[in-house]
Amino acid sequence: MRSQLSKTDLYESVKTLVETENQKILLPQHKLYTLFSIAFQYLLFKSTKEPGAYILRFENSQLADKLTRNSKDSSTKNFIQSMLLPRKLKFQKSMFFLDFFHAGSWNQTSTIPEEKIKGILVVKRSEGINFEPPVVDPQEGEEATEVQEVPEILKTQYIDSISHLNAKTIFIHSEGSYENYTEVNFPFIKKDKPKSVAGVTLSDEIDWDNIDA
Repeated sequence: MRSQLSKTDLYESVKTLVETENQKILLPQHKLYTLFSIAFQYLLFKSTKEPGAYILRFENSQLADKLTRNSKDSSTKNFIQSMLLPRKLKFQKSMFFLDFFHAGSWNQTSTIPEEKIKGILVVKRSEGINFEPPVVDPQEGEEATEVQEVPEILKTQYIDSISHLNAKTIFIHSEGSYENYTEVNFPFIKKDKPKSVAGVTLSDEIDWDNIDA
């Protein structure tokens, strides 16, 4: 059983994000599921103070499933699980929307008036981008089932398309820096020490938080 994020660490981390003045935040540490729980709980808190539209943009549906299973607090797991199929969920006076890096999945989020968007959480796991076909919506007709070659200019569209918005944007990605983003690190997340198994030392570069149980 994976350990849950302690209430103290979660509270202090959300507080750090609240106190970060820059509208764009990069979370680069190698603890994907921990960072996701913190960022999502921050957006959930923010939505109670600033009602509006909140967008969750994950690399693909496979990552969405992994985040649902491995998030470090039960409320995050339950919330994401509930919105996977409809890809939207109301919370108090706010509405949360889910889409993926593939622009074909932006049917719901592309129609949201920009002034109503109050927060965005983007989660990118790997250096290369695996674009999946968009999720089929029976009310909008069938989507293409083949993954086509993505033009180079579109490979950063998932983040470029929202860069101009004045919404609080949190980007979880452990490789590279991004212009205009303030990097935030949480002190309780320590870099793993090398681990030994039967005399074999395993590198501390391995992202243990991303390995399925």
